[in-house]
Amino acid sequence: MKQPRRFETRAVHSGEHRAGAKEGRDGIFYPISTPIYASTTFSHPNIETTDRVLGGEEQGYSYARYDNPTVRAFEEALLSLEAPKSEAGIRTFAFASGMAATHAALAAAELADGATVLAAEQLYGSTSTLLVQIFGASGVETSFVDAYDLGAVEKKVAGLEPRAVVVESISNPLLRVADIQGISKITRAAGAALIVDNTFGTPYLQRPLELGADIVIHSATKYLSGHGDLTAGVVAAGPPYTAAVEQLRKLVGGVLGPFEAWLAHRGLKTLPLRMGRQCENAREIASRLAAHPKVAKVNHPFLSAHPDHETAGRVLSDTGGLVSFELAAEGREAAFAFLNALELCVKAPSLGDIYTLAIHPATSSHRELSPSRRKRLGVGENLVRLSVGIEHAEDVISDLEQALERL
Repeated sequence: MKQPRRFETRAVHSGEHRAGAKEGRDGIFYPISTPIYASTTFSHPNIETTDRVLGGEEQGYSYARYDNPTVRAFEEALLSLEAPKSEAGIRTFAFASGMAATHAALAAAELADGATVLAAEQLYGSTSTLLVQIFGASGVETSFVDAYDLGAVEKKVAGLEPRAVVVESISNPLLRVADIQGISKITRAAGAALIVDNTFGTPYLQRPLELGADIVIHSATKYLSGHGDLTAGVVAAGPPYTAAVEQLRKLVGGVLGPFEAWLAHRGLKTLPLRMGRQCENAREIASRLAAHPKVAKVNHPFLSAHPDHETAGRVLSDTGGLVSFELAAEGREAAFAFLNALELCVKAPSLGDIYTLAIHPATSSHRELSPSRRKRLGVGENLVRLSVGIEHAEDVISDLEQALERL
């Protein structure tokens, strides 16, 4: 039997539309990189073909809001990483942002008047707001649970009978690691859709569909594209959700543009190289910070003190590229002074880039939450989050140490 190609090889080669030569004035050639198809509409040899393409009876392209060859190339490449075993019916859909993808995923789960959603307390703030404000206005009720306590999840699912359960594979900013396999057993027994935001994990660390998830979301702005130069989102799903996601994207028009798709596809090719280095750097940085006298606590799954250290070993292939830590000095002023003293690390509210990014979660990702809820979730004023880049680890550590010494 032919040996399946490995993750690194699939990342480089998947999705490229190299079949079929192009003939030009300089002869016949094959584009190695899928071109940027900057066309809003696509013509066919005859109107009968157009009719069949528009009717879904024949593969092809008609209108950019429906599909585009460059976007399709990126989707096919990501599909090869999300579902390498080619499970029947699984598809990936590219969106203009992670939140557009999240909205489509939630809507595809048939959240309507009277439905209940069970969401992780540690969920990204904008996702919680989307559920409570936008879906809530349509009569959807959202309840929250500690997604890292299987007993609590099981009890809530049994009591609420939710239409969907929404969790993150790795939470922001304390980097809690969900037992997706354990949660999926609970949701499947209850007939609830399990939606997993795998932005922090990426297919390099985890493939939630293989662990029992029904729908996977990514903010491709982050690790998947990896260079901080585009905004994108992705939904990966199998039946019965694929048709709904595709129809929602067509109707609402949240499709990714061809320029951004080309950049995302190019970035995806180096995902294993970048993530491997970022995970390695994050382990070294977390270990060094844990030993520093001006750091009170470090959050990273590699550390044995992390509450999900054992779970991470079971459900992740590596320990991730993010680190968060509490300064020994209390208060927002100390966190701001530390951040302002950084010289190499970039102060920016994103993650997954090739640069090491540093941010204050209480005033960025969790800004919209009340102080009491931030406190309950462990997001203190002295908490700093690092999205570790691909620089040399010692250079990043030196920058962190010089900033700590100024406190």
